[in-house]
Parts: sequence; structure tokens; C-alpha cells
Amino acid sequence: MGVKIAVLPGDGIGPEIVRETLKVLDVLNTHFGLNAEWEEGLIGGAGYDGARDPYPEATQRLVKASDAVLLGAVGGPKWEPLAKPLRPEAGLLRIREDLGLFANYRPAKVQTQLLAASTLKPEVIEGVDILVVRELVSGVYFGQPRGIVEEEGGRRGFNTMSYCESEIRRIARKAFEAARLRDRRVCSVDKANVLEVSELWREVVSEVQAREFPDVRLTHMYVDNAAMQLIRAPRQFDVIVTGNLFGDILSDEASMLTGSIGMLPSASIGERYAMYEPIHGSAPDIAGQDKANPLATILSLAMMLRYSLNAAELATKVERAVDLVLDDGVRTADLALDGGAVVSCSAMGTAVAERLKMLGDE
Repeated sequence: MGVKIAVLPGDGIGPEIVRETLKVLDVLNTHFGLNAEWEEGLIGGAGYDGARDPYPEATQRLVKASDAVLLGAVGGPKWEPLAKPLRPEAGLLRIREDLGLFANYRPAKVQTQLLAASTLKPEVIEGVDILVVRELVSGVYFGQPRGIVEEEGGRRGFNTMSYCESEIRRIARKAFEAARLRDRRVCSVDKANVLEVSELWREVVSEVQAREFPDVRLTHMYVDNAAMQLIRAPRQFDVIVTGNLFGDILSDEASMLTGSIGMLPSASIGERYAMYEPIHGSAPDIAGQDKANPLATILSLAMMLRYSLNAAELATKVERAVDLVLDDGVRTADLALDGGAVVSCSAMGTAVAERLKMLGDE
């Protein structure tokens, strides 16, 4: 039985990096029997230009009829004058809400070939392979009440950090399920020494592990210590699970261990739907110039294979093809740290596709 993928190229470099990823998907079909079909839809600025809506109704129908969603990037200065609900970023927020994407997966894997790209010493980051699982739709970013009020003596701003037990339970399950595909270790990050919401977080995460995932090792860490440990000894982590605010900060910190944002994929996952996208933006300054690095999007496809399409072996093949291309010295401009030869976006995509074919012929 085949699978259907909704492909949303979006804006800026989105169409270019998605085009190269589809080359890889085509190889998975022809050489590995994936049997996937895809259909493109509009989102972001492209959605506004085509349908006067950054998340058009046709796209809403498409993504809900698909097994997974592949997104390029959204945004650009062209659409900044629009009213806020019509801007590209509004479409991104709406699709996440519409599909119930409450878990954000942000891997940070250091490529041996790119050790010099990081600002940390090679002996500290070599072998780092971390997955940050961030709760995406609750916590202090969404809690009520919130606002700024006038008081005697000046204004006061306030926000509410709130998690209910069901929200903690479902994100914990996603983290433990992801850990089962890795090294079976989860570190839950909170601030339980001062926050009641973190006390509940720690209690519920521990309950989920004990009752449902006894085969996964669980540890706990305060967020300030976790931020320090990510720099001091990042190899101690496998999967990190945490709330929205802490996850926002720690996932960005972890991403910089790798030294190149152009290499980092991500996934936003719910109970039924999932969307996969690179963490970088639409880079309008280089859009249409065939300069972008498509590897983060290709690696997002690998995440889709692993987490949505039940094809972990194929995910590993795609990741291996990327490794081999880097071994060959193939570099887009953002990766050419040693002043070596630079290839185009399309050449990089072709190189990965050809390497993947070779793995299929072995």
C-alpha cells in the first residue's frame, strides 16, 4: 500500500530545497520500493499570492488527506506590509494548530566532516547526537491570563505558565517513543525546585515512564543545569523532553553545537498528523539563485521516514547518503569552511540522490 505526502514548498528558497528533496524521494520509490506519491500545495506567501490566504482551504484538505507533510519555508519582505492574519507566518501557525502538532522534534547531530564549523572544541562535540522533544502548543506562551496593566507606580506585565496532566502525558509518550528508536535514554528538563508546574511535570513524566516505558531510562535535570551541561558535556544526552519555553531555548542552544543551521531538520508531530521542515528560514536574499543548502530538508525527509512512514531503515539510508556526500567533500556555500569548491543547491541534491542509488545497488 502506498503513502501520500503533502508537499508545501512555500516561499524564498523553499521551492529549491524541496525540489532537491523530491529527487531523493524519487530514488526511494524507484530503488527501494517506497511507493510514495506526493501532491503540492500552497502555504505562506505563496498561499496569499495564489489564494489570498496563507493557509488556503485546498491546502487544508490536502494535508488532512495525507500521511505526512513536507514543508519548505515561509516568509519574506514581500509580504511584511500585509495585515498580520495574512502574513506567511500566520499560515504556519494555523497549520500547526489545525493539525494538532503539539510535539516539536529538533535533532542536533554533529557531522564528523563538519567538526570545524562548531565554536566548541572537537573533542567536546564529536559524536553528539541529541533529540530535543519540545511541547509546542501550551505552557507560558499560551497560558492565560496574560497582558500588561497599568498600576500605581507603573506598568506590570504578566504571563501564566500552565500545563495540565494530559498535555504532559502526551508529550512524555512522544519522547519515550522516540527514545525507543535511539539509545533508550530520556532526560526530562524542568525547574521543579521553584515552579509548581514543573513539580507536576516531573511527577507525570515519571509516572508515564514507570507504567508504559520501563525499558527507557529516565533522568531529570533542572533547566539551568541542562543549559550548562549541553555546552560542558553534550554527549551525555540522548533525548531531552521539556516544556515550550525551556524547549525553545535549549533546542536553539543544541542546534549551535553543530555549527551549521543549514544541516538541521525538524518535525512537528501530533496524535494523527505530522509535518517535517528544516529549521532555517526562507532566506529571500539567495532565493532563486540555486545557492541554498538542501540537506536540512533532505534530513527532514529522513525524519518523516522514521517517525511517520514506519521506514526507519530507509531513513538510515538517506542519512548515510548525506554522510557519504560530505565525505566526498561536496559543499554548498554555507559549508565551505576550508575555502574548497562550492556546489549549487541542485548539484548537492543530485549528489545525495546518486549516492542513495549506489546504496540501493549494493
